[in-house]
Amino acid sequence: MPQPINVDEKFAGFTDQWQPKRIARLNDYDVRIVKVQGEFVWHKHDDTDELFLVWQGRLRIELRDGAVELEQGEMYVVPRGVEHRPVADEECLVLLLEPSDVVNTGDAGGDMTAAIETL
Repeated sequence: MPQPINVDEKFAGFTDQWQPKRIARLNDYDVRIVKVQGEFVWHKHDDTDELFLVWQGRLRIELRDGAVELEQGEMYVVPRGVEHRPVADEECLVLLLEPSDVVNTGDAGGDMTAAIETL
């Protein structure tokens, strides 16, 4: 029988940053968690929106025309095709909801592209 997922325990199970981990699947979507600190790459996802929920800490999602500041317990959906860059001055724990085939760096690619690991 399936068991509940303790998100705090899942976050405690890894230390690497900017490496999303799949903790559940919902139809064709992944529920992913990630630890972040510093600046990510500017990128966009042409075919999907991207949901960010701050589990712990503070996250700034920079957009070309401004920024969205998120506190613990707040979420923001980046619309498809909108270029953005997540930034965290201190370590921040984030829950993501996105299609299972989405690459974390979107159209940017590069060294920060992560293979999605399941916890």
